[in-house]
Amino acid sequence: MIISTSISKLSAEQKFMCSVLIVNAGNYLYNLALGRILGPELFADAALLITFLLIVSFIAMTFQLATAKFSVLFEKEVFTNFVAISYKYASIAGIALGVALIVFAKDLQHMFNTQTHFMFVFFGLGIPVYFIMSVNRGILQGKNKFDDLAKTYQGEMISRLIITLVLLYVLSSVQSSIIIAIGLVVSFVIGLYPFKTKKENLIKKATLCPKDSKRVIRFFVLTAFYECTQIIINNSDILLVKHYFEEYDAGLYASLALIGRVVYFVAWMFVMLLLPKVVQKQKDGEEHTSILFRYVGYITILAIAIVSGCYLFPETVIKLLFGSEYIFIAPLLWKYAIATSLFAISNIFAYYFLSLDRYIPVLLSGILGISQIVLVVLFHSSLTQVVTMQIIAMAVLLVVQGIYFFRFGR
Repeated sequence: MIISTSISKLSAEQKFMCSVLIVNAGNYLYNLALGRILGPELFADAALLITFLLIVSFIAMTFQLATAKFSVLFEKEVFTNFVAISYKYASIAGIALGVALIVFAKDLQHMFNTQTHFMFVFFGLGIPVYFIMSVNRGILQGKNKFDDLAKTYQGEMISRLIITLVLLYVLSSVQSSIIIAIGLVVSFVIGLYPFKTKKENLIKKATLCPKDSKRVIRFFVLTAFYECTQIIINNSDILLVKHYFEEYDAGLYASLALIGRVVYFVAWMFVMLLLPKVVQKQKDGEEHTSILFRYVGYITILAIAIVSGCYLFPETVIKLLFGSEYIFIAPLLWKYAIATSLFAISNIFAYYFLSLDRYIPVLLSGILGISQIVLVVLFHSSLTQVVTMQIIAMAVLLVVQGIYFFRFGR
């Protein structure tokens, strides 16, 4: 049953924020349940698959953000044509990526030391659906239909949690990573609801005038570039650890990353709200830096609370969430939380400027994202060293983003 967001005293935006918190909690419960049920070694494969989901979500987010922005700016026939074009290219991109994942499934198995390549095959089948779902969400986001937007996230989360856990219990003889992949694909289909776009909008031949087309392409390319930096910064560490370290250590690190990233996942809620607000303010010629400061303040307070909790009670947090099997990773918890907190705050700055068609911060994020990979590749003698390299890269990123804002951003 979809969680109701019809609380009369709350605004649509506040309802959506509550919904996102519920969805994040559900996704955390999903990951924690897998960690406890599977143990560190099997959880390493599960975490890799979830990391691939995050990578796909960042790529698909290019379509969602572009759709959200131009759903605010375009109207009537121009908007209808834009939606048709968005679905067309999202479908093409999803099919291409899904086919690539299936074709190179065995190579991925060898690269990341997984138990089976079929986990990639099943996951690849669902990628086109995920891309279509992202365009649908972009329309809802841009039109401020937060109740419907909340339902898509809730449906995806709840179905994934229930279906995966039931299948793990019923199909105990099937490899867990395959079951997880099947659960993900089914959740994508359910996440399409509510899908209110008219059928003719999906199949009509549509074009935009050269001026509008140029605006869309420019924003899309720069957003795609920034989402690639998100993939690098947010997921390269898990992929590199899975490559360089043994299964047990990789499983421990996956649990560390899941706990430490809570601040980032909550920060994403504010990004979802920030983009259409800033675009609308700019369109109306109104001041919008106050929106940035408000959301940066929220994330900073949250980050301080999470880092403090991880520093003061690391073993308690690990035991409570994952169990005593993962206790050896406890000393690194607060350090990883610092790295993700720095990234979450700098991310708010980057999306703020992206909303305003200011792309230097996007380039800066790309440079620092590549720097993070280089640092980890060069210095990975221990998990501690891997985390330290990320703190260095993200601290520099936040400082650079801050300097750019106070020098050129206002």
